[in-house]
Amino acid sequence: MAETTGKPAIRAVIALAIFAVATALLFWLNPVGLYPWIKAFHVIAVISWMAGMLYLPRLFVYHAEAEIGSEKSETFKVMERRLLRAIINPAMMVSWVLGLWMAWSMFGFSGGWLHAKLTAVVALSAIHGYLSASVRRFAEDKNVKNSRHWRIINEVPTVLMVAIVILVIVKPF
Repeated sequence: MAETTGKPAIRAVIALAIFAVATALLFWLNPVGLYPWIKAFHVIAVISWMAGMLYLPRLFVYHAEAEIGSEKSETFKVMERRLLRAIINPAMMVSWVLGLWMAWSMFGFSGGWLHAKLTAVVALSAIHGYLSASVRRFAEDKNVKNSRHWRIINEVPTVLMVAIVILVIVKPF
């Protein structure tokens, strides 16, 4: 199921536009009274994002071991694409929109712990980008990484998640 070259770019532009509009709307409305709800939805989105970020590299481990063109390989392609598009990408966008609103409205983007947390979230987003590009490479049967590589990559989101949670809960600086 190959896509034309323009479709991913169009989807990316649409996603960025939705992200920008949602962020602007949230900042404009400034619903401080809804803080507990926004925080709850942020946590739900982060859990969904992390679930996908932990599962996708695991799929890559098995996909890297599957023979190109096999039914197994084609099944992994569908699973990876759906996981990325239906869960990971939307969850990341919601996490960022709500997280930025909370960082701005509750903390004024101040605090060493918040800056460290945002740095870790940017790193997690970079891994997200790497995994997204990898979904495309697998879909085109152009993956050159072995299953060991994907086992190692599978640990990176976990390490970042641990750092983020400690920074948010403990606020060490």
